[in-house]
Amino acid sequence: MAKYYGKIGYGESVESPPNSGIWIDQITEYSYFGDVIRNARSLTPNEGVIGNISTSNSISILADAYAIENFKDIRYAEWAGGLWIVTNVEVQRPRLILSLGGLYNGPTPRLTS
Repeated sequence: MAKYYGKIGYGESVESPPNSGIWIDQITEYSYFGDVIRNARSLTPNEGVIGNISTSNSISILADAYAIENFKDIRYAEWAGGLWIVTNVEVQRPRLILSLGGLYNGPTPRLTS
């Protein structure tokens, strides 16, 4: 089993600017240790030259109180040099099992600050 260390991105919906009716995800990142418990990928052919790459990976992280209370807000996990969409979160205290899907292209603290 491979070890994991990386950032997990949490998104909180905030109205920006205030009273505008426009809601955005404000992203906060926290780093976690864990294990890669499933390591697989798939390539979906499309009409372009390169197909869509997605993973079927699962990462088990040792969760702190913040992660347990806010697991519903997890948007992505940093892994293998990229940011990957977290498609499913399973709570198995004291761990969270994160299922990864395709590449994440949404906001990050680096893009929104």
